Amino acid sequence: MTLEKLAAAIAARKTADPETSWTAKLLAKGPEKCAEKFGEEAVEAIIEAVRGDRARLTAEAADVLYHLLVMLAARDVTLDDVLDELDRREGVSGIAEKAQR
Repeated sequence: MTLEKLAAAIAARKTADPETSWTAKLLAKGPEKCAEKFGEEAVEAIIEAVRGDRARLTAEAADVLYHLLVMLAARDVTLDDVLDELDRREGVSGIAEKAQR
């Protein structure tokens, strides 16, 4: 599944029944809960990166991507919005980009 397909599935589930959709259940709890869940998954990915377990890191990274997209959807930020920002930064030094903020 591509990130685009995953983002579309998450967007479609925004109006689904929280009793039948984990994504809808997360979104119904609000942006703060979605952000908290993303943070939990990010920490789990960090732990696996430090441990060096490739398979576990891969699984946790998938969770991070999913929960990032859910968190973005909770605030009506689309994957395209994020990709547009990355396009804007293309070819700009990370040091220069940070100095512009």
